[in-house]
Amino acid sequence: MGVTPKIAPSMLSSDFANLASEAQRMLHFGADWLHMDIMDGHFVPNLTIGAPVIESLRKHTKGYLDCHLMVTNPLDYVEPLAKAGASGFTFHVETSKDNWEELIQRIKSHGMTPGVALKPGTPIEEVYPLVEAGNPVEMVLVMTVEPGFGGQKFMPEMMDKVRILRKKYPSLDIEVDGGLGPSTIDVAASAGANCIVAGSSVFGAPEPVQVISLLKNSVEKAQQTLIQ
Repeated sequence: MGVTPKIAPSMLSSDFANLASEAQRMLHFGADWLHMDIMDGHFVPNLTIGAPVIESLRKHTKGYLDCHLMVTNPLDYVEPLAKAGASGFTFHVETSKDNWEELIQRIKSHGMTPGVALKPGTPIEEVYPLVEAGNPVEMVLVMTVEPGFGGQKFMPEMMDKVRILRKKYPSLDIEVDGGLGPSTIDVAASAGANCIVAGSSVFGAPEPVQVISLLKNSVEKAQQTLIQ
């Protein structure tokens, strides 16, 4: 069973002064999701956006808001983000070892899709219980850079995690985030990633529509190969 490609431009690389028009532009260019990086200045050193920005953006788009929570206490964000209109809520396994079951339950009860992310130094085995639980996460986000800042270099060694996940869970949504673009998409797609977060490679391109199309085509080709 294959999984569908989902290209998610990282709005962290967009023009924040024109967030609504940037979101509409990306969706018009063929993006499937809009990736929203929520950082608290504690779990990661950077500080970005929160529920008020999600709420403001939601008034201007029906798009899927794929929220990645790089925060120390993800439980505190579930209700505010749900009210704001978040679609997906991906928390970090490193901050939720003691309460992930409650976290998943709350995310789902608020109508959002739960995902779990892991930093480059975290073993892939740590997410297995969350994927195999009776009430499981529906996506795993493999960070291909250290979380917290945009524009970092892709870490190809993280593809081993993606390969292991894809072999173990053929129908799982597997997202990769960090340094993805035309030069790195094929290695990520062939490893089994189907949800692709791309920031500067899309927003910095002369023709973002071409980059989004290239990313999607790479995932589609790779999925056909993996199914065979």
